[in-house]
Amino acid sequence: MSRLVPLPVVVPLLGAALTLLLFRWPGLQRVVSVTCLAVTLVVAAVLLVQAYRHGPVVVQVGGWPAPVGIVLVADQLAALMLVVSSAVTLCVLLYSVGQGQGDFGETVPVTIYHPTYLVLTAGVTNAFLAGDLFNLFVGFEILLAASFVLITLGGTETRIRTGSTYVVVSILSSMIFLASVGLVYAATGTLNMAQLAHRLDALPDGVRLTLQLMLLLAFGVKAAVFPLSAWLPDSYPTAPAPVTAVFAGLLTKVGVYAIIRTETLLFPGGQLAGPLMVVAGLTMLVGILGAVAQSDMKRLFSFTLVSHIGYMIFGVGLSTVAGLSGAIFYVVHHITIQTTLFLVAGLVEERAGSTDLRRIGGLARAAPLLGVLFFVPAMNLAGIPPFSGFLGKLGLLQAGVAAGEPLPGALVAAGTVTSLLTLYVASRVWNIAFWRAPQLATTEPVVRLPALMVGATIALVGLGLALTVVAGPLFDVTADAAVDLRERTPYIRSVLPVGAP
Repeated sequence: MSRLVPLPVVVPLLGAALTLLLFRWPGLQRVVSVTCLAVTLVVAAVLLVQAYRHGPVVVQVGGWPAPVGIVLVADQLAALMLVVSSAVTLCVLLYSVGQGQGDFGETVPVTIYHPTYLVLTAGVTNAFLAGDLFNLFVGFEILLAASFVLITLGGTETRIRTGSTYVVVSILSSMIFLASVGLVYAATGTLNMAQLAHRLDALPDGVRLTLQLMLLLAFGVKAAVFPLSAWLPDSYPTAPAPVTAVFAGLLTKVGVYAIIRTETLLFPGGQLAGPLMVVAGLTMLVGILGAVAQSDMKRLFSFTLVSHIGYMIFGVGLSTVAGLSGAIFYVVHHITIQTTLFLVAGLVEERAGSTDLRRIGGLARAAPLLGVLFFVPAMNLAGIPPFSGFLGKLGLLQAGVAAGEPLPGALVAAGTVTSLLTLYVASRVWNIAFWRAPQLATTEPVVRLPALMVGATIALVGLGLALTVVAGPLFDVTADAAVDLRERTPYIRSVLPVGAP
């Protein structure tokens, strides 16, 4: 079974090479890309079942044992992230094919779209599976290099300008991460995370705290945690709709995943629990207040994206089993729902010619299916019962109340206010875009939405609803994953040979 662990990284990379060779045959590019992501999804599902039943699945790359060689680890957290990310990337790829990103065009050099998209997927999966800090850095750099290409597709002035901001911020965070990796190695002599779990505990408190803060700073930029989130609303909305969707759904969550992994495995004990919860509360409130002020759907969703990262950081800050379980559940929920909303925004732009709320209206009558596709994930994001958004927030708020301390209690209040304001902004978009009289953009000729775009969006809406149906078993998985994260022993024993220092 361990032979399956590298496949979520290897298959997309091989697919990227093959699609690059097939640049003259876009139809074959599509087939290869879809096949690779479908295989990745199946492998991820098998790894999740194996990790849930028997514990972490580990492979020593090249046969070199840890901590000398590169190790890939598929524990319950990593495998669950693989499953949801593979499902989302597959749906977004189908959506982009329906939109025409897989065809030749004058404005988009799409011969490179499929190879780059597959490289991005490989970077994401490598980050989830990485068993050492340097390989985690490599995963980040792979996905960032691919994202630099995707965010500037078409080479328009707006995309180049906003893409430049994204590139500068990403390079800065990578420099901080690389400096942190160097300092960790200088202090401990290793980068293997299972071995670091022992060696970091032996460091002086000041050194350990410095390393923790530097890693949090690097991951905080990547996760778009306040006050390190100002770059995101200006960078994401200008990219093509499928690119924006996969960025919003996945890239920030890789940063959140890195925070969860390092704060539980490398720096247990909640030493920075207070600052993390303060940052979580500010991320929630500042993000959602930014959304309230927006008149464009894409920018509005970008601010809600930032806001709801705060819920996940809240769970990490609690550092309890219930808090971590709620955070993991909310990551799964938010990847699915946020991606869906950006795909819906792309459909609105395709149908009405704009996502500016000042220019559109009457979509409920003109495109009733589009109204349903927006309403369901929007209410899910707002946390309306019985959707998974409500269940995830309820789990986090219950964990905050159970902590019985003033700061978690304040976060419970902030989370409740954020949820209400999310409902407000979702209702505002619903009323203006779908029920107001048609405006300027909707007076243009009717555009028929491509069936594949609609079908991929329906699939993601269905996946969001499925999270509600399977919420009980999913919470069992996240609770087990949280227990393993808190104990650390299952991860360490599966990676290091007995007696390793």
